[in-house]
Amino acid sequence: MRLGLLLVLCAAARAQEIPAVYGKYCAACHADSATGTDRGPGLIDTRSLRARSEEQIRNIIRNGTRGGMPAFPLADGELDPLARAVHSWNVPAFDAHPTGDAATGKLLFERQCLSCHMVQGRGATNGPDLSAVARELSVRELEQSLVDPNSRKGTRNGAACPGWAFCPDDPWGVVQVAMKDGRKLRGFARSRGAHDVQLQTFDGKLHLLTSAEYVSVTAEPGSYMPALKASDAARRDLMAYLGTLGGVGTGPLAGAAPVPAADISNVQSPKAGEWPGYHGLPSANRHSALAQITTANAARLKPAWSYALPHPSLQTTPLVAEGVMYVTAPNQVCALDSSTGREIWCYARPRGDARKISGDAAKGAQRGAAMLGDKIFFATDDAHLIALNRLTGALVWQVFMPTGDVGAYGATAAPLVVGDLVVAGVGGGDAPLLGFIAAYRASTGEEVWRFRTIPRRGEPGAETWGGGKAMEMGGGATWLTGSYDAQTGTLYWPTGNPYPDTDGTDRAGDNLYTNCVVALEAKTGKLKWHFQFTPHDLWDWDATEPLVLVDASFKGRPRKLLLQANRNGYFYVLDRTTGEFLLGAPFVKRLTWSTGLDTKGRPMVNPAAKPTAGGTKVCPAVRGATNWYSTAYNPATKLFYVMAVEDCNMYRAAGSWFVPYNDPANPPEKVLRAIDIETGKIAWEVPQIGAPEANYSGVLSTAGGLLFYGESGGTFAAADAKTGKTLWHFPTGQAWKASPMTYLVKGRQYVAIAAGGSVLAFTLE
Repeated sequence: MRLGLLLVLCAAARAQEIPAVYGKYCAACHADSATGTDRGPGLIDTRSLRARSEEQIRNIIRNGTRGGMPAFPLADGELDPLARAVHSWNVPAFDAHPTGDAATGKLLFERQCLSCHMVQGRGATNGPDLSAVARELSVRELEQSLVDPNSRKGTRNGAACPGWAFCPDDPWGVVQVAMKDGRKLRGFARSRGAHDVQLQTFDGKLHLLTSAEYVSVTAEPGSYMPALKASDAARRDLMAYLGTLGGVGTGPLAGAAPVPAADISNVQSPKAGEWPGYHGLPSANRHSALAQITTANAARLKPAWSYALPHPSLQTTPLVAEGVMYVTAPNQVCALDSSTGREIWCYARPRGDARKISGDAAKGAQRGAAMLGDKIFFATDDAHLIALNRLTGALVWQVFMPTGDVGAYGATAAPLVVGDLVVAGVGGGDAPLLGFIAAYRASTGEEVWRFRTIPRRGEPGAETWGGGKAMEMGGGATWLTGSYDAQTGTLYWPTGNPYPDTDGTDRAGDNLYTNCVVALEAKTGKLKWHFQFTPHDLWDWDATEPLVLVDASFKGRPRKLLLQANRNGYFYVLDRTTGEFLLGAPFVKRLTWSTGLDTKGRPMVNPAAKPTAGGTKVCPAVRGATNWYSTAYNPATKLFYVMAVEDCNMYRAAGSWFVPYNDPANPPEKVLRAIDIETGKIAWEVPQIGAPEANYSGVLSTAGGLLFYGESGGTFAAADAKTGKTLWHFPTGQAWKASPMTYLVKGRQYVAIAAGGSVLAFTLE
């Protein structure tokens, strides 16, 4: 029997299931057959309805849709059978449980399909991921796609183009590209515009092509997937297996291949012009060796492209490797052509329940991703660490990071790749929780080690909590990406404040390991040393600012250094091999909580700075003398760059524990400062014009002698790294919440930064 006749008979059979009330209220817009008209969409095999319950469909009929379908306030006797019918027409295969031997069908799939498709972290990338295909397609659509993959033509984002079926502009449509150099390329047009095409050839390589490189792009008139040739019984078994594919579960992936050494090397020592981690290099020093854009030509910088994400205040730092850029928003990762900004793929998942997530994660703070080999790693707002396939965006594995820990956890930081591990932390330290850092096998998501920032009773460090109950939920969140020294195998991670924030009565002592840098053995998580910047913190001054690792001469001898401008107002230089305190100096003028640092780097606290019930004026303010945004050290100028804040707050011991301090004669101020790392003295500064709270921009230093940063007035600027003199600026009209980066693609250097809800890229004209 021909497939077309079969479909007609199926539609006729379905028509018998249409209740009479449908013809009375719905047929005029949705057609007698429920397949849709120009007045209303089809209601059969419709993706927008597939994920809805019968009760949700009932509510749509009764209440209508905004700007669309009118409300039909029907009696239950008419509403119930109508909602039941519409729901039945859109039941996904996962809920329909197609009959057959799923185990036998799985064997058939592995023999014939796994060489092209990925399922739950396994398989190949010459076809879409099928891990959740049973939730995306009905039984009829599944079978139709197997028997005749060419039958379901439509648009790439339309309901008529699900699964792996052929569509003319589908990201899995096959094209032939005739190159100007005489070559011919054939593969999948993963994305395409009038002047560019992002081509994935069948060897798994991505070619980012512009019309300057090719003569023509010709779409092939069919699907790359052949029709299934199998007996009825084999097809039934295959359908039964496909009907079990409801998505990637939570937990590690078993038996994945180890990460190749070359992939690890590409992260620790990136190829020229690539930016594979949150700070570019694992050292967290945002200084780039790229020098195409210089002090001499920076005035010629022009916008290259922009790309918008559905979040109004992005904090992401893009990653770039092999010409592909990866950008993030809350619970979303998108791959872009870094020379044009064209989207190649996007992964998104629903936002978590904000009532169960504490801190900035619930508000949408998300700062980036990490990459290693064929995977992208990303932390969700509800503290899941996930791995995506870098070429397709398919979900490979996901793990829930808190395991029996107390608190409402979230995550905001980009993970950090450390050898063959991916390391991540958690946020929410202004609420009761127990902070930790966890390392997972990059290939599988299997947990390898966990370091708890709040010791348990009887463990080393517990004595610094004075025996109070605060230790049981004492904070210590780990909400910023750490640093890594591959030569010594040491991981450095900054930790957050103790809880309660400003009331220390039930946590007498230093409260380890809050407000610290902890140096851990990267392979095991064993503590090597720690340094606490603000013991017994009463002002919410997390140490979660970048930990910059540099090798430089210090006081006449070469040293392995760790540099940090801390939220408490002091700039620190430590020996990163031992944790020895080498230098500490204020980098803000408004600093009243401490009278200085002793020879070990311990602050000498001003007794008058302790929060009281009525409130005490203390400087810096609660947001700190700086915050999480990036810093940089330039080895040519020997200067460390930081966006500093001059401000104070009224601190209370309880209740609304900090309030703004208003002094019209001394309003809050942001100041870009360059610090001599050997003396701690300010070499130069650039006061910012505009609201300080609107500027959370970090800095980027380059070998071209430039310093890039966001100005408080909403402009993106390039300054001379030696003097701070502005050489170029571009108005964006946005409040800054992100830090800049730079990359090289097709021989051109670009600088990129997230501004508001868009990622902007600039290059020389």
